[in-house]
Amino acid sequence: MRSRGKYYMTTAIAYTSGKPHVGNTYEIVLADAIARFRRQEGYDVFFMTGTDEHGQKIQEKAEEAGIPPKEYVDRTSGEVRRIWDLMNASYDKFMRTTEPYHEKQVQKIFKKLFDQGDIYKSTYKGMYCTECESFWTESQLVDGKCPDDGHEVFPAEEEAYFFRMNKYADRLMKYYDEHPEFIQPVSRKNEMVNNFLKPGLQDLCVSRTSFNWGIPVDFDPKHVVYVWLDALTNYITGIGYDADGNSSDLFKKNWPADLHLIGKDIIRFHTIYWPIFLMALDLPLPKKVFGHPWLIQSDGKMSKSKGNAIYADDLVDMFGVDAVRYFLLHEMPYENDGVLSWELLVERINSDLANTVGNLVKRTVSMTNKYFGGIVKDMGVSESVDDDYKAVITSTRDKVESYMNDLHVADGLTEVMNLFRRCNKYIDETEPWVLAKDPEKSDRLNTVMYNLVEGIDIGAALIRSFLPDTSDKILHEIGGELIDYDDLDKFGNYKSGSRVTEDPVILFQRQDLGEVLEKAEKLKPHTTVLEDVMQEKKGQKS
Repeated sequence: MRSRGKYYMTTAIAYTSGKPHVGNTYEIVLADAIARFRRQEGYDVFFMTGTDEHGQKIQEKAEEAGIPPKEYVDRTSGEVRRIWDLMNASYDKFMRTTEPYHEKQVQKIFKKLFDQGDIYKSTYKGMYCTECESFWTESQLVDGKCPDDGHEVFPAEEEAYFFRMNKYADRLMKYYDEHPEFIQPVSRKNEMVNNFLKPGLQDLCVSRTSFNWGIPVDFDPKHVVYVWLDALTNYITGIGYDADGNSSDLFKKNWPADLHLIGKDIIRFHTIYWPIFLMALDLPLPKKVFGHPWLIQSDGKMSKSKGNAIYADDLVDMFGVDAVRYFLLHEMPYENDGVLSWELLVERINSDLANTVGNLVKRTVSMTNKYFGGIVKDMGVSESVDDDYKAVITSTRDKVESYMNDLHVADGLTEVMNLFRRCNKYIDETEPWVLAKDPEKSDRLNTVMYNLVEGIDIGAALIRSFLPDTSDKILHEIGGELIDYDDLDKFGNYKSGSRVTEDPVILFQRQDLGEVLEKAEKLKPHTTVLEDVMQEKKGQKS
């Protein structure tokens, strides 16, 4: 396989205030599909995710639980990592902002920016939202509440350090103009320019004194570094950036990032604050920031506080990992929010996975066993009906690649499913059961079965980034080997004379909607770390 160079990509780091619901989990699944596809293409991928572990909200929750903040974030970070692993995420590093190296580098970065005049000390007066840890002016509030999440705000005044944002605003606008691909989708760029850059950037508060769960400003220890300067710099500290100029080989190889994958709600921080921090540090800017849409339910955005959160581990228990991955990747449009419902989940599993993929593989393996004792041979007896079939199969790779290059992941997955649909259509066109009745058609029947298995083999390779376990299962069923990416536009990779499995399995179980809805009603509410600690303490007393 040809080498295409490095590809460094990150997710946003998950905030350790609680267990991630399936809407949060979408991001890691999306990122994993992109990372796996890039590796398959031949890129040297470094994929980083992790957890954001400082802040006032964490300190308050830990105090309420009666445990140290570090113990609180250890538990919550562990739960995030468990969910990411459950979803088969192939990350190369799980970053934590409580790592000593990160904390030391944040202190160095803060001092460097202070020494060069980008950070100064003043006093903050304004409205503060604890939920999203953001300061707002009165004019920015919506109906007197936080414009980002609708939570209550309260007046706050404290000594703080500030970053001079406007110093870099013109340079950032120029970067936007020269790199139109930087912010995806493009509509998010228009939002940043019109809502923030054109009205003028306010200086950003980068330290706090009203709580202490954060990285201390080492030259003024009553201050802790405020969340965004701490959290955003993980993308460079996690691969070994050193503010003194002794950065690791991993950093030198991978920076700038090729892709930051984040939720649309935090795109302002990643496309305004983050690039400005990097400019101040004299570092190259990321090549692309993609603010993906939300997965919502019919009654709006999913959240634990609204009581409508669904969790990935519950869905996996009911349907399996790859069925959940398929739904998340297939149902999320490029730009608009996707909708999660039990009805749609069941429809997708039954129609796409059980029928289009599972039934195709089982039928093909069963016919091969029935007609030829499980041996697949290409006897070279072609007919005109084969031409269109082969053209569709061999053109799919480039269609998928084109969509994936533009981060249209759902469309890329749809192209793979179209390949499997074409295989099903080929069965209807060639009617193997009719050919089997005529002994003189044996070589043609052999060829038809070979063509069918070859199409499935290419499909198994192309679905690997999206549904890795399913890819392995298909290859086992047909006795195939993973085809090199560079050969997926060629027909004839499957070794003639190979044998399919003797006992085909059901790849995806069909689901009964009534039974699924009954199980959904019985799902137990998930406890928080705070509730778990309280329960443990109660148990110790009794």
